[in-house]
Amino acid sequence: MTLQLFAHPFSSYCQKVLIALWADGTPFTYRLLEADHPENFGELKRHWPFGKFPVIVDDGKAIAEATVVIEHLQVHHPGPNEWIPEGETGRRVRFLDRFFDLYVMNNMQKISTDPLRPDGCRDDHGVEVARADLNTAYDWLEEQMPQDGWFAGDFSLVECAAAPSLFYADWVEPIGDKRPKLGAYRARLLAHPAVSRCVEEGRPYRNYFPRGAPDRD
Repeated sequence: MTLQLFAHPFSSYCQKVLIALWADGTPFTYRLLEADHPENFGELKRHWPFGKFPVIVDDGKAIAEATVVIEHLQVHHPGPNEWIPEGETGRRVRFLDRFFDLYVMNNMQKISTDPLRPDGCRDDHGVEVARADLNTAYDWLEEQMPQDGWFAGDFSLVECAAAPSLFYADWVEPIGDKRPKLGAYRARLLAHPAVSRCVEEGRPYRNYFPRGAPDRD
């Protein structure tokens, strides 16, 4: 049975999985979650009642949560990339994956989605805290950043998490010139073919960005 991916090209967590699929050249059926494909939303809810995405369905079995999806792909649909290495390097990769999700992606989403709250329900204080925490994450990453290449030596799960989180985070809180290694890492990510494909396929949906997408990548 064909591997199915329920996703949207502008979603950061969907891009995380798409990077792994495209970098490995894994064949799959793209179940686009867009208004003109309501049947895909219905099918998603049958597999995962929360309706959140990405979700893959592999031989009738649904797997949710981006990191778990990528781990499933490594085990059941292995390609040229080792997304989670063994041993101490693998533990470092898992930690950095969580760091990018929790301290970069989540804070970016808090800032970017606050305008969607109803009038009178905006969380100015929460946005202020998220912005401060995002800058703290930037500063910590600047100290950890390799001079070139990737965190684990090879392109890994870290980059699957880092690429969409840094791509969108820089829109809401620019990395700035005082973090040159982090800025250079973001540029390397955007030059990777799988990441570049995510950016291009998400480009038609930039009007979805709540704060208004900047006229740049």
